[in-house]
Amino acid sequence: MTLLVRDVMSAPVHTVTTATPLKDVARILVDQRISGVPVVDDTGAVVGVVSEADLLVKEGGQEVARRRWFGRILGERPEAVARQIKIGAITAGEAMTSPPVTIEFDRSTAAAATLMVDRQINRLPVLEHGRLVGIVSRADLVRAFIRTDDQLETTIRQDVLLRVLWLDPALFEVSVRDGVATVRGRVEQRSMADLVERAVRMVPGIVDVKAEVTWQFADDRVHPVVNDPVFPFSPR
Repeated sequence: MTLLVRDVMSAPVHTVTTATPLKDVARILVDQRISGVPVVDDTGAVVGVVSEADLLVKEGGQEVARRRWFGRILGERPEAVARQIKIGAITAGEAMTSPPVTIEFDRSTAAAATLMVDRQINRLPVLEHGRLVGIVSRADLVRAFIRTDDQLETTIRQDVLLRVLWLDPALFEVSVRDGVATVRGRVEQRSMADLVERAVRMVPGIVDVKAEVTWQFADDRVHPVVNDPVFPFSPR
């Protein structure tokens, strides 16, 4: 079972409007212990995000303004101009980062992690058919990986062996210690034995796999799921 954004996102979402004063935005971030908040327009559509980084630009405005004269001489880059615009912001709409980077609720957590890393952001508003339904942060994704050895063992038995590979978990010895999984058993085909190890290795929270799975027949068949780059499993 693929772990989806909707499985780990936080909901309901704290939002502000484009007209919300920046002091109120800062108060929300502090009171709710969050690092960013989506900005919505009159229709409820997400038009931007105000983060702690955006507020720090405002806080450091005097230093940026002091450099502005030198920037004009040397030629200002677009990102520098954007920073200077935020210095005078008094509302969320003026300080927000726009357009927002969002993700659909039914995308995988792996896709969310990749997007965060590529865009260098810490959170993503989550949309369902264009409607804001949640927010997912890097912390949410990290928490999805923190499971006990017993939980990981259950995931391997119930999700990997039974639901994904259609194998009887009773025919295997499965144990997990400090995130290292040991799997012993016997299958009919060598390709399935290889697949067992690869599938277990892709479980979030598993750091290594010791597979002792023997086979009855050698074969060259390739299981399509082996080539799937996104193959995590839901936590239990």
